[in-house]
Amino acid sequence: METGLAVLGAYLLGSVSFAIVVSRLAGLPDPRTYGSGNPGATNVLRTGKRVIAVLTLLGDAGKGFVAVWLALVLAPGAAAYAGAAVFLGHLYPVFHRFQGGKGVATAAGVLFGFDAWLGLGTLVTWIAMAAFFRYSSLAALVAAAFAVFFTAFMKMYPFLPAVVVIAALLIWRHRENIRRLIAGTESRLGEKKASPPPDPTAASR
Repeated sequence: METGLAVLGAYLLGSVSFAIVVSRLAGLPDPRTYGSGNPGATNVLRTGKRVIAVLTLLGDAGKGFVAVWLALVLAPGAAAYAGAAVFLGHLYPVFHRFQGGKGVATAAGVLFGFDAWLGLGTLVTWIAMAAFFRYSSLAALVAAAFAVFFTAFMKMYPFLPAVVVIAALLIWRHRENIRRLIAGTESRLGEKKASPPPDPTAASR
């Protein structure tokens, strides 16, 4: 019962898309309607609203961490399941017609919830790849692979299946980015893929 409740609660928490919620509160367009169409911090940043992008990043990462932390406190044996469930909720949110993001920030939050060193090692990998190659998607793909390696290297075997599932799903969600990386058409960090559509209510404000 405790495991089932932890998994359900984690999924519902993951289903709260901060890119959509924060953008709506800030009067910005739905992030699924411009740029890459991905409701995530990188796409929100294309609006030029850095504060909103940071809030999106913190919210999506925070829900991953909180879901695991609550499970560790209330049902320790369900922590790995809760981590996978909150990530699935972000990818396929019941509150947003199952149109979710790619899960990079939420995955990071989950990893920090599992273990601070695991999260830090994966984050440093992402930062190094992003700084060197300036491709957010490539950094995410490499970091996902290293997350599995770090989990096994640290002998965190109870969490290993969940990390493998998260990494595999994250790579799957980046399949279009992989095609663009191979074709050389992937956008680099800082490039505006497309401007958001004008706010139809702006004239009346």
